Order: sequence, then C-alpha cells, then structure tokens
Amino acid sequence: MKVTLTRISSIALLAALAISCSRVEPVAPSQDPTAATVNQDATRDNNLAMGNPSGAVTDATNSPNNYLMTKTQYTLSYSRDKGKPNWVSWHLSSAWLGSTPRQDNFSSDATLPSSWFHATSSSYTGSGFDRGHNCPSADRTGSVADNSATFLMTNMMPQAANNNQQTWANLENYERTLVGQGYELYVICGSYGSGGTGVNGYATTIAGGNITVPARCWKVVVVLPEGSSDASRVTTSTRIIAIDTPNTTSISSNWGSYRTTVDAIEQATGYNILSAVNSTVQATIESKVDTGPTS
Repeated sequence: MKVTLTRISSIALLAALAISCSRVEPVAPSQDPTAATVNQDATRDNNLAMGNPSGAVTDATNSPNNYLMTKTQYTLSYSRDKGKPNWVSWHLSSAWLGSTPRQDNFSSDATLPSSWFHATSSSYTGSGFDRGHNCPSADRTGSVADNSATFLMTNMMPQAANNNQQTWANLENYERTLVGQGYELYVICGSYGSGGTGVNGYATTIAGGNITVPARCWKVVVVLPEGSSDASRVTTSTRIIAIDTPNTTSISSNWGSYRTTVDAIEQATGYNILSAVNSTVQATIESKVDTGPTS
C-alpha cells in the first residue's frame, strides 16, 4: 500500500511539472516608442484638402511649369523647366504608417509627358546634392507601393546633405511623433529660388542644366486632432508650423530656428498655401510664428 501511494504521488508530481512547463508566458507589449500604432479613427484623407497652393492644372501644354500631378500618396505641382516639383502636399495619419521598409528604388516618373526631361536616379550622381524627398519615405510605410511612390524622381529636389539628413529629417521625425500622439497632419512643402551649396560647392543647376538647385526649402504643417471635414476644423488656435531653410551645408540641425510665418513663405513664392481654409482664419494663423515644442 505504501509503495502504491508513493507511486501515485510521483505521477501527480510529474503531471504538475508537465503542466507548468507547457504554460506559455504572456508576451509584454512593445515598448518601442517609434512603433506605429494605428488610431481606430484614423483614415487616409485627401492629400490636397488644404488647397492647391499655385492653382496647378493638368494642362501640360499651357501650364508646363505648374503641372498638377496626382498620386495616391501625394499631390504635386511640377515644373518642366526646373526639373523638380514646385510643391508637394500630403496627408499624414497613422493610417498611412505601417512596417514596410524603405525601398530605395529611385526611379524616373513615366507619367510625365514623354517629350519632357525625365530625371533618373543617376541625374544627381556627382552633383554634391542629395536626392531630397519632399514627401518622405517614412511617411508612407503602409505598403510597398506607397513607399515606392516616394522614390519617384518627381518627388525629389537637389538638397544639401545637412539640410536633408539633419534639419528636415528632425522635423519629419517630430511630425510622426505628433501622429503617435493622436494627431493628423497636412504637410505642404517645396523649394524656390536658384543656387544652393552642396558638398561640391555652390551650384545653380545639375544634370546638365535640366534640374534647378533651389536656394531655399520650405514646409508648412497643419496639426489637427483626428477627425473629419479637416479644412473646416482649422481655427485661429490650430497649430501651424512653417519653416524656411537655406539650402546649404552650413545649416543648423535645429529646425525650430528656421520657423517663420506662412505669410512670409507665400510672399516669397506667390502661393496661397492654405487656400481651402476660411479666409478670416487664414489671416490669423498665417501671420503667426510657431512657438510650440520641437521634439
């Protein structure tokens, strides 16, 4: 009897150990602050919801230097004679963000009129300037198609490396931080003027004169809580970030030091950047210099 009880106890102990060893421990949620979290209310909205800054049209014959190009991922005004966009506009919310890696597949844009100069990946080779994204790769990680679209050469401008890789990159990272906090953004950016300083020195054009090197690179960011009817929700208290940076290697990495007003950018470019917003509201928000946090 004693032997039987001992045997039963041993079997019970082995069974308990087996159950213990087979138990799956819960996995702790990711603590990575950069991990994209999709807000259930987030949607992919109209990239041109804040307006068409230059009144660009799809008439390549009569408007070759203000040619409207509409992609699923962004909308732009292209200049045939400058070989680069005048401006690019896009919406940014967590609905656009995912886990797709950077594709790095720079390519010519076949949707340009066939008779126009088509920049290729090699058009910038040896120029001393970066292939500077207007709509950044990291803002379009929802799919391979979305990310690849940002590498079309019609989305590029000749940008000084320090400007592209530090100043603008820091602002772009901050924008995605705001998205992680539950905001949606409308971003409009571009460049103007002629003549910038890259690693090879000063230049006004590259690619045999087919691409103009801009003197200045600008950006306007409209910050809204997640919602709908976005242009109508812009009020006099809406945060508007506007920067205007020199296209040089000797630029500060602190984007906040280049904050300006939308009015000043409009005066320099001739654009009406937030044309879809109520004109009375525009008058207030476009005259303010942002003083909010920079990180």
